[in-house]
Amino acid sequence: MVFWEDYVSDESMGTFAPIVVYWLYAGFYQLMPPLDNYRLHTRKEEEQQKKSVPLASVVKGVLLQQLVQATVAQGLFLVTSKANASGVTIQPSIPVQIVQIVIAMLVMDTWQYFVHRYMHQNKFLYRHVHSQHHRLVVPYAIGALYNHPLEGLLLDTFGGALSFLVSGMTARTAVIFFCFAVIKTVDDHCGFWLPGNVFHLFFQNNTAYHDIHHQLQGLKYNYSQPFFPIWDKILGTYMPYNLVKRPEGGFEAKPIKRE
Repeated sequence: MVFWEDYVSDESMGTFAPIVVYWLYAGFYQLMPPLDNYRLHTRKEEEQQKKSVPLASVVKGVLLQQLVQATVAQGLFLVTSKANASGVTIQPSIPVQIVQIVIAMLVMDTWQYFVHRYMHQNKFLYRHVHSQHHRLVVPYAIGALYNHPLEGLLLDTFGGALSFLVSGMTARTAVIFFCFAVIKTVDDHCGFWLPGNVFHLFFQNNTAYHDIHHQLQGLKYNYSQPFFPIWDKILGTYMPYNLVKRPEGGFEAKPIKRE
C-alpha cells in the first residue's frame, strides 16, 4: 500500500515523481540562505559562472532532458507491465525490492562510469557533447542534469532504463529508486558541505568527490556517479582529496596529487 495508490498509477508516478522531486530538492538548495561557511566555492565564483551560462539556459536544458526521460519511461513501463488479467501487479516482498534496488544502483554506476569516462577520452564527444556539462565549473543543484541532449539520452536515460530492466523491479519499486537517484545526483552537484548530510556520511561518492571531477586537475578522475566509487578505485581513476577550510569561510576540496 502506497499513498498514491488511489490517485495515480505506479507507472505515472515512476514517470513524473522523479521530475517533481528534482525541482523540489534543487529548489530547496536554490532558495537556501547563502551559508558561506559551508560552500565549496565562493558566491563570487558561482555568480561569475552564471554570467557565462545563464540560469535560464540551464533550466531549459534540464527540462529538455526530463521530457526525453519521461517519454522513454512511459514506453518502458508500457512494454514491461507485470499486471495480471485483473490489471493488478503483484509486488515482491520488501527484501526482494531492496535487492533489486541494490542491483539497479550497481548497474547504473557501471553504465555511467564507462559511458562518462569514454565521453572524456573521446575528443569529439567531449568537445561537442560532454563539455556542455563541464561549463558548470562550479556545480550547483539545479544544474545537476544540465547536459547536452545526446548525453542526457545516453548517460542518464539509457542508464536508468538498463537499471530498471536488469533489476527486474516493478514500476512501484522504480518510483523509490529513481527518486532516490535524482536526490543523490542533485546533492552531488549542490556545492554545499552541510553538517549532518546523510549522503556525506554514507557515500564516499559525494558532493566534494564530484567537485574534484569538475576541477581542471580532476577532469580525468572521479568518473563514478551517482552512488559508489567502485570503478574509479578498481581502474585507477580515483583521485583522493582533502577538505580544507577557506580563511574567508567555507570549504575547498583540494586534490591530493597522484604520483
